[in-house]
Amino acid sequence: MSTRIFDIILPSDKIETLCELAEKSGAANVTVTASTEPGIAQMRIIASKIDRQQLLDRIQFALRHDEGWRVVISKPEAIIPHISSHDVSDEKQSPIKLMTASREELYQNIMSGAALDRNFIVLTFLSTIVAAIGLVENNVAVLVGAMVIAPLLGPNLAFAFGTAIGDKGLMIKGLRTAIIGMILAIGLSMTVPFLLPISLNGAELMGRTHVGFDGVVLALASGAAGALSITTGLSATLVGVMVAVALLPPAVTFGIMLSAGEMSLALGAFTLLAVNVVCVNLSAKFIFLTRGITARTWSEKKDAKQGMIISIGVWVALLSVLLFVIYTGRIG
Repeated sequence: MSTRIFDIILPSDKIETLCELAEKSGAANVTVTASTEPGIAQMRIIASKIDRQQLLDRIQFALRHDEGWRVVISKPEAIIPHISSHDVSDEKQSPIKLMTASREELYQNIMSGAALDRNFIVLTFLSTIVAAIGLVENNVAVLVGAMVIAPLLGPNLAFAFGTAIGDKGLMIKGLRTAIIGMILAIGLSMTVPFLLPISLNGAELMGRTHVGFDGVVLALASGAAGALSITTGLSATLVGVMVAVALLPPAVTFGIMLSAGEMSLALGAFTLLAVNVVCVNLSAKFIFLTRGITARTWSEKKDAKQGMIISIGVWVALLSVLLFVIYTGRIG
């Protein structure tokens, strides 16, 4: 369901302004109620077939000089009677391409997925152990199970999203969580040769020691699917599995081979991991860019545009170098 409910706490003298904004944006329903606090009012806007992002930006701009205002966005489980597409005229539609989820909704979802908390550490620990067992025992089912619980999608999307909106704090948070997750995965996997009798000739393990163009396509598709899943409000669980497939097995393989002293094989696994990290982030950035996700104000948009150009340029340059290495056959 694409409908959202905006519950707004605002100064009473701004009621008329926001009602006009809601009408111009084509909101389905607008109601205003008095508050127990003098000078404060409450407004509820049911936003259906409208450009919600544009409406949110206009509300924030209108209330920018006021204090104590709040906008709470919620998603209804059901609406009776159903709001049809005819409830909003075509003339009220924004020419801007619609996004299913607003920037503010995306920010909250992505922030929670990039948190470096106990859950992230535990899930990374468990998924690494399960992935290592699946690789060593050449068991695809166990390996897929590790992908289900691996929390690697969140921090990578947070870094890409932070670049898109020019939020340095979110970029740092996503990058920090991603790096710590990778270090943890590689460090844990390095203990496997000391704990389990392993054969380095297994198909699943050896399959992550060389790089092919098919792996590049998989990583690009994984990053794009991850960004699309979060922007459209769909479940990211299965997409998270795709990203984990691209990132966790080569990281674990790198740790195992490094600990076993197989430097050539470890280098191949590391190269595959590097290719996948670059591709996942690069494709996610392109999806955010094409979906029109950017900062709110003009100055923030300017900084975000510069940051996005630099970021994409760096990722493209890295990918070009890695593709050249693959093409020349120096690795794998």
